[in-house]
Amino acid sequence: MTRTLITLLALLPALTLAAPFTVEKIAPDVYVHHGEHKDLAPHYGGDICNLSFIVGEKGVAVIDTGGSPVVGKQLRKAIRKVTRKPILYVINTHVHPDHALGNAAFKQDRPTFVGHSKLSNDMAQRKEVYLRNQIEWVGADAAGTELIPPDLIVSTTRELDLGDRTLHLTAHPVAHSPSDLSVFDSRSNTLWTGDLLFVERTPSVDGDVSSWLTVLEQLRSIKATRTVPGHGSVAADGHAALDNEKRYLTALLNDVREAIKLGHSMEETITTAARSEQDKWLLFDITNRRNVARIFPMLEWE
Repeated sequence: MTRTLITLLALLPALTLAAPFTVEKIAPDVYVHHGEHKDLAPHYGGDICNLSFIVGEKGVAVIDTGGSPVVGKQLRKAIRKVTRKPILYVINTHVHPDHALGNAAFKQDRPTFVGHSKLSNDMAQRKEVYLRNQIEWVGADAAGTELIPPDLIVSTTRELDLGDRTLHLTAHPVAHSPSDLSVFDSRSNTLWTGDLLFVERTPSVDGDVSSWLTVLEQLRSIKATRTVPGHGSVAADGHAALDNEKRYLTALLNDVREAIKLGHSMEETITTAARSEQDKWLLFDITNRRNVARIFPMLEWE
């Protein structure tokens, strides 16, 4: 860490978590921490997505680590309250900073870091921006932040053996992001979607909406008892949750296409696209505006 960065961090107050760090046991040996519904913006604190861990006979697998080493340490501390078994795997469902910038908290455990085959490249491309913004995002909690690329990559599918349970990992094409990975625990029939699924909170686009809609249909084919989204409550009815997201993404895509066809500008389209969904999602105005601004230039070239 440079002397300039250390100096800056010394001047910033640490951002404490808004509430005690808690985990919910959603199935035997399966735990989830629910992040707050906040936008990824200055001073957001690093704790806005769902973080999970699964305990097997051989050890533990972690799914996402939060937005700072401080959040990652809170997660590690929660794991150690449950088990002293070794932390074998740290799985990142995609590149976004709220999911992956807590990785450094687990370096001491020497786990295998696992991710999509495109994750290393995504991290390399975004590293400078993420590390620069991290100070504004989480203040002094940024100290020690690293983007740790995967040691083990998933190009199509891969299985991780925790002893008495097997995790089935699937790498998806560009959808929510360029490097989306889902995880299915066959013992508890639990599916982790990362940000391929949002519950309650407006879905955020950093990839390709058409492809995302195709991936949602693939996720529907998985016979899961419960589904853990990237943000929001665990869904007992995963199909209903996927259908809600499909409805929003379809409205967004169709409305932007229609606006382009009618010759409307992006600024005009931001105020009209997907407005039928406005009252159905949290953080709608800021996230939907960002989504339109992202996909409008792409769809102009269809």
